[in-house]
Amino acid sequence: MISRKITKTISSVPSRGGDGAEVIYSLRNNDTLAKRITNEIAKTGQNVRKYFQRRLPSNPSKDYYYLLRDTPNNETLIVEYGFADSSGDDVSMIKNNWEELAEAVVRALALYIGVPYDGPTGSNYYTVKSGDTLWKIANANNTSVDAIKKANNLTSNSLTVGQVLLLPSDDTTQSTNTYTVKTGDSLWKIANQYNMTVSALKQLNNLTSDSLQVGQVLKVKDSGTSSNPTSPSNTYTVVSGDSLYKIANRFGVSVSDIMLANNLSNSNLSIGQKLVIPSNTSNNVYTVVSGDSLYKIAQRFNTSVQAIQRLNNLNTTSLSIGQKLLIPNS
Repeated sequence: MISRKITKTISSVPSRGGDGAEVIYSLRNNDTLAKRITNEIAKTGQNVRKYFQRRLPSNPSKDYYYLLRDTPNNETLIVEYGFADSSGDDVSMIKNNWEELAEAVVRALALYIGVPYDGPTGSNYYTVKSGDTLWKIANANNTSVDAIKKANNLTSNSLTVGQVLLLPSDDTTQSTNTYTVKTGDSLWKIANQYNMTVSALKQLNNLTSDSLQVGQVLKVKDSGTSSNPTSPSNTYTVVSGDSLYKIANRFGVSVSDIMLANNLSNSNLSIGQKLVIPSNTSNNVYTVVSGDSLYKIAQRFNTSVQAIQRLNNLNTTSLSIGQKLLIPNS
């Protein structure tokens, strides 16, 4: 049995014109738990403003909030999940995803006190154990290292025992075939044959280079299952400030695909240059329905909120029923 002081959290929804979640921790405690809570809330797709302390103006040695001052024997925090008068998507996040937001705090607490996190039935979270690696976890859960890193905003492959990871749902194996490499094959040639991008083919097979060997077996998407290929245009005229990276992001394809389609040997562009934009069959088209949020849609398609926003040039996470979204295929 673990013996430690009870950690007390108070949840609230403030109303003062802001946007995003905040965590206020007491002056007597450090920021470790507050930081973990904000990290877990961020995984739900909710914006996070900050975690902070606030002092009483009349006595700076005391906490500003009565709830924090009045529980001196406990580690106490105030978790504000969003703003009731937010001009962003706080209201819809709280209304539609309150369970995920609350569960984020539970995960953070489990991680903080060093106990395994047992999520709700059917949840897709994993608690890191001794000897685990991202590669090992990805293989055991039928996903990829990159997908796990994207889902958890990880910038390295380092893990800590007790860390809670969100496992992206991955239905890839249900819609893949295999292809055996022949003489003269290239990743670009195989990707085109199966209506994929080179980057998607490499990710599906965990390839780190473009080299292939005759007889090598690759996983490929079943071309009969690809959904709604859409590309905003077949050609694009370069304008001032453009780069291959910007153009690739705009059309939801990879830089290498554009270079291959236009026989480019480098990334230099000139204003007025005409570029062929390869057909983007790696993106789905999704129509927003009642109750949707970018977070829910991202989870459904095994991608990130930021990737959907970037592909659709969205400046906010607000959605409208009937809205058409391009969904990047991870």
